[in-house]
Amino acid sequence: MYPEHLKTFDYVGLHQYFLTFCTHERHRLFEKADAVSLVRTQIERAATALQFAVIAYCFMPDHVHLLVEGQADESDCREFISRAKQYSGFHYQAEFGHRLWQRYGYEHVLRSDEAAVSVARYILENPVRARIVERIDGYEFSGSGVYTVAQLLEAVQMRSGWYRSA
Repeated sequence: MYPEHLKTFDYVGLHQYFLTFCTHERHRLFEKADAVSLVRTQIERAATALQFAVIAYCFMPDHVHLLVEGQADESDCREFISRAKQYSGFHYQAEFGHRLWQRYGYEHVLRSDEAAVSVARYILENPVRARIVERIDGYEFSGSGVYTVAQLLEAVQMRSGWYRSA
């Protein structure tokens, strides 16, 4: 059984989402900066095209976590997921010669800014929990398309005033 989209939610508008995309057969493809940079660039390309902000990301060796937010009434998360995986998968295949993504991923619609803080913290702490690094700021493959790493770390430690677009 594969994960399905919520049947009663249209995934369009000013919503926040926690997304996880796993690499094909869980191969460890995100251990080198060139691969991460290529894929991150293509995810940001899709985000810009579809009016999404990438609030937080973390590339683990065999998956990526994203906290994204629609920036316009017409921002479509299903289309963002499709294009982000299509753009990055195409360019990854061209550069490295093999498939990048599993077909399905994980998605969760966030219901509050409080949930966004928890998800951002979870995303940033992932490499520490996996014992890849000892400190959040010691991991080179996490960050934000909106904040500097220092701002992002401050934001997840402060519960009030969390990011929310106007």
